[in-house]
Amino acid sequence: MIDLLIKNAALGDGRTNMSIVVNGGRITDVLPGFISDAHQTIDANGFLVSPPFVDAHFHMDATLSYGLPRVNQSGTLLEGIALWGELKPHLTFDALVDRALAYCDWAVAKGLLAIRSHVDICDERLLAVEALLEVKRRVKPYLDLQLVAFPQDGIGRWKDSKGNPTAIELLRSSLNKGVDVVGGIPHFERTMNEGAASVTLLCEEAAKRGLRVDMHCDETDDPMSRHIETLAYETQRLGLQGRVNGSHLTSMHSMDNYYVSKLIPLIREAGVSAVANPLLNITIQGRHDTYPKRRGMTRVPELMAAGVDVAFGHDCVMDPWYSLGSGDMLEVAHMGLHVAQMTGQAAMRACFDAVTKTPAKILGLEGYGIERGCNADFVLVQARDPIEAIRTRATRLKVIRRGKVIAETAPNTANLNLPGRPNSADFLHTR
Repeated sequence: MIDLLIKNAALGDGRTNMSIVVNGGRITDVLPGFISDAHQTIDANGFLVSPPFVDAHFHMDATLSYGLPRVNQSGTLLEGIALWGELKPHLTFDALVDRALAYCDWAVAKGLLAIRSHVDICDERLLAVEALLEVKRRVKPYLDLQLVAFPQDGIGRWKDSKGNPTAIELLRSSLNKGVDVVGGIPHFERTMNEGAASVTLLCEEAAKRGLRVDMHCDETDDPMSRHIETLAYETQRLGLQGRVNGSHLTSMHSMDNYYVSKLIPLIREAGVSAVANPLLNITIQGRHDTYPKRRGMTRVPELMAAGVDVAFGHDCVMDPWYSLGSGDMLEVAHMGLHVAQMTGQAAMRACFDAVTKTPAKILGLEGYGIERGCNADFVLVQARDPIEAIRTRATRLKVIRRGKVIAETAPNTANLNLPGRPNSADFLHTR
């Protein structure tokens, strides 16, 4: 007998009345209108069954620390960095683990089952590294957590308490302990030359170890911050194509069009992907502008049109940099759609892909998707297609991991008491 049958499902590619057959934690068939006995049958009632949401850029070591040791009054990037520096000496292993696990609970409830989190290695104790490695171990049965060794204060700029620049040794130690990806922040180094040198150093470290690279790159309004160019060059020089990501890339929104017309093909040819973080980019960038005020997010539709893989990340939730957020990747897609003015039908679907299959590709997730042979990981949402899911930030009715329901939420329905009107509203458009 079949372990699990999902019937009457809509899929993201437009197919309806589909059945998903699950055995042994894997999808064994996807076909129209199939009915059979099963240990468990779920009627999707025509709603969308999506692969899990994926967050390609997050900071789990800081999450849910809002208000510690104080609130970011200005809401700016620089005050957030300063505040994190104040908080770091007071962090404890147990508190880091507890906050991260609480966030993972939120993530699962929202159908977010894979996260790439940057973890600050500029700390002689490597406390956050040890804590998030423990979190990764604990959540493995229900959430894929990929960790990036992130030198928050700069690989060359940071100094330990004795004044010795040891960030590269701490980064290497983090990788030796089991951190998955090499990170960097070249625009935060003291000079442009030191930033470029950090890209070379870190990419060579990744190439030597056979690891992926994910750098905070050009998270600034300065159009002359062009470390993405160096990142693309080093990717090609070292044969890292398909393993390198540039996160943020916000300086691109301020660059002149001629330079960008050369830069985007270079990024594509190098096989470098990009992650924009709509919620934070639109909030933190453009702070020095009066009017007109820049949007702050990188050139998402132009990168996509050129064939670059572009995903959206949540970046932060209730931490020194951002006091909002709930782990909802549909909220991220909703903001990205608006900021990038991607309101065409194909463009809106591309924004849904930017929080599902594209970040899954960037993370290198195996067995991801809704087709025969994939892991039986998916989300039933209260919407009939990806566009409606973004519009309503649809309720995650059921979240399934390896064929087991691990989270459920009641449908979003309001009871009404209005003369001559229906007794409820579910916010779905009647077709």
